Amino acid sequence: MGEVPAVAERGAERTAGLPTTAEGLPVRLAALFLPAPVPRDSRVAFWDPDDGPLPEQTAGEPVDLTVVRPHGASVRRRQTPALSLPFDAALPLLVRARRDPAAHPATACWGAAALHALRLTARGRLLPGLTPTGHDAWRAGPLDPDDIAHLRAIAAALPAEGHAAPLHGPGPLRLPDPEALLRAFLDAVADTLPRTPAAPYASGRPFAAREPVRLPGAQDWAAEVAAGMDAGVRISLRLDLSAYDLFDQGSGGAGARGAGAAIVQVHSLADPTLVTDAAALWAGGADAAFGPRARVDAALAVRRAARVWPPLARLTDQDAPDVLALSEDELGDLLGVAATRLAAAGVAVHWPRDLAQDLTASAVVRPAPGSATDGTGFFESEDLLQFRWQLALGGDPLSETEMDTLAEAHRPVVRLRDQWVLVDPALVRKARKRDLGLLDPVDALSVALTGTAEVDGETVEAVPAGALAALRDRITAGVAPAVPPAGLHATLRDYQLRGLAWLELMTSLGLGGCLADDMGLGKTITVIALHLKRACGEPTLVVCPASLLGNWQREITRFAPGVPVRRYHGPDRSLDDLDGGFVLTTYGTMRSAAPALAEQPWGMVVADEAQHVKNPYSATAKALRTLPTPARVALTGTPVENNLSELWALLDWTTPGLLGPLKSFRARHARAVETGEDEEAVQRLARLVRPFLLRRKKSDPGIVPELPPKTETDHPVPLTREQAALYEAVVRESMLAIETAEGMGRRGLVLKLLTSLKQICDHPALYLKEDHGPAVGDRLAARSGKLALLDELLDTLLAEDGSALVFTQYVGMARLITAHLAARAVPVDLLHGGTPVPERERMVDRFQAGTTPVLVLSLKAAGTGLNLTRAGHVVHFDRWWNPAVEEQATDRAYRIGQTQPVQVHRLITEGTVEDRIAEMLAAKRALADAILGSGESALTELTDRELSDLVSLRREA
Repeated sequence: MGEVPAVAERGAERTAGLPTTAEGLPVRLAALFLPAPVPRDSRVAFWDPDDGPLPEQTAGEPVDLTVVRPHGASVRRRQTPALSLPFDAALPLLVRARRDPAAHPATACWGAAALHALRLTARGRLLPGLTPTGHDAWRAGPLDPDDIAHLRAIAAALPAEGHAAPLHGPGPLRLPDPEALLRAFLDAVADTLPRTPAAPYASGRPFAAREPVRLPGAQDWAAEVAAGMDAGVRISLRLDLSAYDLFDQGSGGAGARGAGAAIVQVHSLADPTLVTDAAALWAGGADAAFGPRARVDAALAVRRAARVWPPLARLTDQDAPDVLALSEDELGDLLGVAATRLAAAGVAVHWPRDLAQDLTASAVVRPAPGSATDGTGFFESEDLLQFRWQLALGGDPLSETEMDTLAEAHRPVVRLRDQWVLVDPALVRKARKRDLGLLDPVDALSVALTGTAEVDGETVEAVPAGALAALRDRITAGVAPAVPPAGLHATLRDYQLRGLAWLELMTSLGLGGCLADDMGLGKTITVIALHLKRACGEPTLVVCPASLLGNWQREITRFAPGVPVRRYHGPDRSLDDLDGGFVLTTYGTMRSAAPALAEQPWGMVVADEAQHVKNPYSATAKALRTLPTPARVALTGTPVENNLSELWALLDWTTPGLLGPLKSFRARHARAVETGEDEEAVQRLARLVRPFLLRRKKSDPGIVPELPPKTETDHPVPLTREQAALYEAVVRESMLAIETAEGMGRRGLVLKLLTSLKQICDHPALYLKEDHGPAVGDRLAARSGKLALLDELLDTLLAEDGSALVFTQYVGMARLITAHLAARAVPVDLLHGGTPVPERERMVDRFQAGTTPVLVLSLKAAGTGLNLTRAGHVVHFDRWWNPAVEEQATDRAYRIGQTQPVQVHRLITEGTVEDRIAEMLAAKRALADAILGSGESALTELTDRELSDLVSLRREA
């Protein structure tokens, strides 16, 4: 470029006392680089292309700047006010502007150039030289092809405002070439940063002092340096591992073991295709291609690289720095951080082309030699399985001999299968200590399914082999629909046949399983079919709630006539003279009679509504585990109601030991899954659980056509004046007590408040514990908006000869509803937890026959197991905190066998805690998730403000 843009004279009166920093200078101004003969004396001017006023009282020296601007179809010079900064003061501003979205494009572009220059300086790309006037100056260089390409990309993006100062000289109006201007900018950065003006001894010293120093007689030296600025060389290292025996004595001192050689290669910066070994360069065979300075530049490049990686300093002691013998430690260092540091300094490290870097290790589980190989025999035995490390090259397992070779390796590369293999020291340790212990079959199966195992506190990849892999494939491959068994008087649907096939597979392997289909999809008939399929001669024990004994007996008699069925329940129960078939008992009876039941050999044990044993420490769960059987089946529509420990309890009964101890299961799986922080933990648990739990929903594509439509409606109900007054009084009094309570006492008060409010929402009489006899009528309905709406709903559906189930969580409310309906001459029955089993069965029969069109049920006592397909309407009189419980209750009517559409009605009092909970459940907010997880107890942890917002009555409702 050589010419300096014109800058008008500055008035001395405008320069006094100006600050030297760039603080406060708006980046909306366009930056313009003004080079000087001595690069560090360059300046940066900031001007407004829109001719706006410049800021007052800001950094920068006010000047009149000559720029070239468009003028009609041409251009012309004009003067514009600008602020001029010394180069060192402007540099920080440009760097910050690079990331400022408000910066002018020209300023942002010069910011990119500043960052590029700073990176070059950090890499040590600085060369000494002389200015045309003979003064000392640093230059940026040598530049490699990537550096030049980056510089040209910035130049192409530089807008006209960034190089608008015209060049001096005769001839037509000319602007600086952006690329040449950017090259001068890089030199200005290089000449500015190495200076040490604070050091007194630097005064007058060339290349250190801030003031220019003239160096007479150094022109030839400067010309030689300048010749290599952008046409120099760089070096790289090519590793030769086959040559390590030749360098045992020269690789780092006496007694050092040679591991290979690093051969220095020289690359031309001007022509990246030119490359040669340094030995050829020193022999003079490459002068024509690289030029006479190549040897000097290569030696300087070696010295710069030695500052990054000290072992290269040994090359500087050689007459021809071309080959460096490496010790094992040095070769290992090049495998890690050394290569990264060298690459950052522009020195690439090239490994042999045939170097294999795909040596991997996995923990392999396989049956011991001599074990069964059919995929199942090993599981039926008590033999332990081998658990050991297996290394593989390119996915192909190493032989024991190759593992031994690897175990004896003392260098980071090993010769295996006629190729060099890059070896991680951790893999060598695994080859030396291959055996990881023995696993029992259940633990081995768990490892096979998850694909991972815990080794020394670390989760590692685990691979099953042999019979274990065959078993894994068999239970994860899916099953085809089973053939219905002889003796079954029913037509199973396709999804039921698949469930039968799955249960048959799992029980035949001695693994057990949990059939977790939605309520009403026919789990009972599937188990009856499974019993007929197994035909093992020994009886099947079914443990279920008392309310389901009659349902089981009726279904067995209906679908498997001739199969003996006996109830083991009541004072006259007996197990004498059993001849196969079914034995039905309740959880309570099983708990008290566990020793007698444990003496009887069972072909299969079935736990219906298995969520009753979700607490593994309960007496019921412990008693269930004492019953000996080769096949265990859990039936439940809700395998997880509150947390994953319930799932562990079910599967640890069906397949003991599968999920490990509860404590370790919580640590490895449950916490990570429940917090949602570890997606891999979710997938790992799914792989482990999926084969042992079959879950189908009514919404699944293959099941929806089997069921009639279901309509769900929320009915907002206003509070009566009495209800509203009671509600507000209870909130006011309870919050005063809660605000002064702590710990368990506070939690108890919160639960009491929630219960009271829900009872008031149902009916004031329920909260006030009023005793209403049979003589009740409209006056009872007038006190509760819900009861009045229930009357309207029942009047409509009874006029259409319909039937309805009415659920409430309070037995007291159920009695109020029953008494009220009876007073209105509506045929109604009440089923709750205290209803004797025979009477329950008679109630179900009357309802199914249509004799009693309305059945009032307590939610917990009747929310599972019952088959009430006569109902076309389900009314939830009050809201439960867990929607899954409500869905189970709805499934008493919405189940296989239902032929009419089902309408679900939820009664919700407006403006109350019920309304607030309904909103949260619908919106799936964080608090709703907490409620779904742990019910009302989650609400006891709310702050006073949050609790008050939850329970306060919204009057606008």
